[in-house]
Amino acid sequence: MSRPGEERTTAAVRPYVITRGRAGSSRDALPLETLVVASGSALPPHLQPEYRRIADFCQGLLSVAEVAAHLGQPPAVVQVLLADLIDWGHIVARPPIRVVKRKRADLDLLRKVLDGLESKL
Repeated sequence: MSRPGEERTTAAVRPYVITRGRAGSSRDALPLETLVVASGSALPPHLQPEYRRIADFCQGLLSVAEVAAHLGQPPAVVQVLLADLIDWGHIVARPPIRVVKRKRADLDLLRKVLDGLESKL
């Protein structure tokens, strides 16, 4: 229990309360390597403190995992909160770049280029 005048930290609040009982969001779960940044729009005054802290952390690009570490909450909780902020236009997300399977021809071409460069030396 906190004493009068003491502010409760985010870690003292149960994740169930922070997400209002939600385990997911309106969108697919954000991968932990997704980069997020604040959009610069003004936050409404009625938002929970966790939303405000996330917006403060996201003044520069951060991954979802980094936001979770800064907030001291499980990544699943932060993913729900970030999805809300994205839906409301307060956070912009840059999804991770997907690795494309390389074709054998691409590797052969790279070897030929490398061999050509080595022969010039």
